[in-house]
Amino acid sequence: MKLAILQPVLIPDLHDLAMMLGADTIVYQDSERWSRKGRTHRAQIRTPDGTDYLNVPVVTSDRKKPINRVRIDHNEKWIEPILRSLEFNYRNSVWYDFYEPEIRADVETGSQFELLLDFSLFLRRRIFQFLEVEISAKTLFSGHMENYNQDPDRLAHSLGADSYWQEHDARHYQRRGKNRSEFPFKHPVYRQHFEGFEPNCCLLDLLFQYGPESFRILSHLQASEGP
Repeated sequence: MKLAILQPVLIPDLHDLAMMLGADTIVYQDSERWSRKGRTHRAQIRTPDGTDYLNVPVVTSDRKKPINRVRIDHNEKWIEPILRSLEFNYRNSVWYDFYEPEIRADVETGSQFELLLDFSLFLRRRIFQFLEVEISAKTLFSGHMENYNQDPDRLAHSLGADSYWQEHDARHYQRRGKNRSEFPFKHPVYRQHFEGFEPNCCLLDLLFQYGPESFRILSHLQASEGP
């Protein structure tokens, strides 16, 4: 059994998605302490100068709490800045005008969510719908697991995993296991709306550029999973 140990992210990227598709079981570490260095509250996008982040503010007093208890700080005006950033950076993308109304509505729906985790799960479901992606892996949340262990090696052993992967570039906020395997991932290079290519942008980057043709890029993820 192949296990992916991930933290919830605001909007997944292609590396996250490839790991989800390649795993038999996914454990989302929603009971781990929230970290400003993580991606629970932010998502990388393409800009003229490289990349930047969309950010959802969290309540200051919640920053030492588990991820699944962190609340969105609605005292800050965060919805319009996200929408402006998407418009400024993606308005010339091929499929931006097609998806913009629904993406706008989804972001605005964030005003109805108290918990950051619930909003991120909503956004993930929606982006997977747009991309027509289905995750067949068994999905577990650490906050609901009786046998959850913060030690990745012990967690993998308790679940009977033959091997396990962890979130990419997460050493500053996710405890790394000694026996973890490196995920066999080669980032697909695709046409972005600015010159050059920047990897690890969230899935909105692909959606706005390729729309229903995104499967041409996503098919490479299946190949990257390996045997």
